[in-house]
Amino acid sequence: MARLLALIALMLSLNGCGVAETGAAAAAAATAKAQEAREGLKTEARVREQLDAAAKQDADRRNAADAASQ
Repeated sequence: MARLLALIALMLSLNGCGVAETGAAAAAAATAKAQEAREGLKTEARVREQLDAAAKQDADRRNAADAASQ
């Protein structure tokens, strides 16, 4: 019983000094970082698509130039 009371007293004192707010802030920061990572992946995919399209366009132009020169 004494252990339980000591644990409760410790928890109450930690809540009073801002540990709970720190945990909430850390959770919010982690959520923001996860969203940022998802946005980064979307941007990476979009850039890869643009690079692939540009490479295909370049290859098509080269093939057309080769065909015209023959």
